This record gives sequence, C-alpha cells and structure tokens, in this order.
Amino acid sequence: MSDFETLDSLLQARATCRAFLPDPVPQECLGDILRAAQHVPSWCNSQPWQVIACGSDETTRFATALYAHVLEAGHESDVPFPTRYEGVYRDRRSTCGWQLYDAVGVVKGDRAASAAQMRENFRLFGAPNFVLITSPKALGAYGMLDCGAYVTAVLLAAQAKGVGAVPMASVAGYAPFVRDWFDVPEDRDVTCGIGLGYADHTHPANGFRTERASLSEAVEWR
Repeated sequence: MSDFETLDSLLQARATCRAFLPDPVPQECLGDILRAAQHVPSWCNSQPWQVIACGSDETTRFATALYAHVLEAGHESDVPFPTRYEGVYRDRRSTCGWQLYDAVGVVKGDRAASAAQMRENFRLFGAPNFVLITSPKALGAYGMLDCGAYVTAVLLAAQAKGVGAVPMASVAGYAPFVRDWFDVPEDRDVTCGIGLGYADHTHPANGFRTERASLSEAVEWR
C-alpha cells in the first residue's frame, strides 16, 4: 500500500467515537500518538499547542466534576463559538445530529432525551483518557488554526493505533471551570479537548457514519 493509500484509508476509516470500552489507553501508546502529532506543520513553526494528557483516574475525576458543573453553570468560552449555521452548513449539522439521535433512539420532539444525550459530551462519552489543548491568546486565529491541524493529526494517529477518539469543543464552552481545574495560565485559550479510548463497537452511538461533500461541492477549479 502506498503512503497516499494509507493516509486515504485512515481518513476514510476514522469516525467520531461516542462510546468507549472502560480499558484505558496505555501511556506508551498515548505518547506515540502525541509524538506523531507533534510533526504537524504550524505557522512559522510556532507549534502553539500545549497539551495536558490525563490518565484514567484524572479523566474520571474531571468528567465527574464537569458533568456536575454544567448542570448549574452558563456557557462561557475563551474563543467565540459560531454565531449561527446557515445554508448547507446548517443542513449538514442538522443531518449529523439526527443521525446520532436516530442511532440512540431519541425521537423528534423528545427534548428530555435529546438534552440527556447532549450532556454525554460532559461525561466525555465515557472516554477513559482525555487530552486538553490550549493555545496562546497572543497568536489569535493563527494559533487556533495550528491547533486545529494538531487535533487532526492526533485523530489520525489514534486511528492508526486502533484507538477511538472524540474531538470536543464542548469542554471549551466552560473555559473558566476547565482553566481552574487544570491550572491553565491566563495567557492561553482553552481550545478543545479530545476523549480517547477503545471504541465500543456494539454501542448504537458508534453505528452511523456521516457523509462528506463531493469534490465538486468543495473545490472550484480555475
């Protein structure tokens, strides 16, 4: 298999994992994933990401505390979330959401069930490992862009190692709590987290796949 075929295979096989087996990822394996992601390119080679990598005990403590916190706290992020989704972006977001709800048996109009599923974000979907990624405030959008590339590299490296992963902007929506919990310096933005573990392939939340736009929809040739 060529290098391109290997990369293409990883990209097509990777999917967001929303249910995990309880077994933690060995630290050596997690280190391999993060070491590989460290080679992702960044603006002026600034490598702005800083990562806090949590073992299973710390992940459990954090998830338990975060889940309780969001029941009574308001949304507050370091970086503004999207103001709205319009057109095809709204359609894709809606389709993805309903694919998940259909998979786990949430019917349209059942707000209690949909809210309960949404709160699974703050249990980290049961992931036994968690990494938090932060970026320097001074680098602004460029630091965030580089961190986005880093997240992609982590996801692909995890796929290559047989590890499931869920990238999580949701935790960044409660930045003050996350900052206090992990002692994140004030000069850094809470960017996102990634839950990691071995996928529970029997769970319905892992039983669907999102579609991708065709090349003609995404690319204009000139």
